[in-house]
Amino acid sequence: MKLQHYLGGLEGIDSEPLNFEKRVFVEPWETRIFGIHVAMMGLSKHLSQALPQYPIENVPTKFNSVWTWADLRKGAEAMNPFDYFRFRYYEKWLGGISGFFVQSGYITQKELDTRTATYLEKTDAPLPSMSEPAIDDQVIDYLHRGDPAIREVDNQPKFNVGQKVLVKDVPTTEHTRLPGYLRNKTGIVDEVYQGAYAYLCSTGADGLGEPMYVYSVKFDPKDIWSDIAQSNSWVYADLFEVYVEAAE
Repeated sequence: MKLQHYLGGLEGIDSEPLNFEKRVFVEPWETRIFGIHVAMMGLSKHLSQALPQYPIENVPTKFNSVWTWADLRKGAEAMNPFDYFRFRYYEKWLGGISGFFVQSGYITQKELDTRTATYLEKTDAPLPSMSEPAIDDQVIDYLHRGDPAIREVDNQPKFNVGQKVLVKDVPTTEHTRLPGYLRNKTGIVDEVYQGAYAYLCSTGADGLGEPMYVYSVKFDPKDIWSDIAQSNSWVYADLFEVYVEAAE
């Protein structure tokens, strides 16, 4: 989103010192949220058509949805902007995942609120426990082999190394991979990556979804931040083809 996503290139966002947290997990519950997300990816229905293909139809799971990194990001970024800035990293994950399960009909909001209240009242209450070896094997197999985003396409890249391109100001809804501070800025194609890359979900008006080429585009920081930019430096951004057009 333009308001709350990809704000790293804007100046003066926060007057407080930045906290560069080096720990992957700060609280024990964060590991469980990460595990839930990984399990959802490993059981996602799109994997039967992915590269490599997985026998999802034979896995005895009630999870019958598509879930990818992109869906996680969409859910987190669709949060109220004030909540987005107020919550920590894995709290955003929790909000996105919880919202997905409610919207998909796996649980009602009332059921979720009731269970939340139960565990808030008794924090040491045991969590539900069950095991299905076929599900465990599928998730572990997914962790080993993954779901590569690169695809083969018939068309050639639209732009070449050294070509000047303009970053579009594309419409966005719930998710975008375009840094807001680069919109309407001009740069030079520095590298054309081999192969086309499929984004793992459609972003609607943003244009992502189908496989397309990705470019490393070089920007003069003075064209982005004017006189406050640091001299003798460059800004590089990897941009999907749908985000750029030939500059006049």
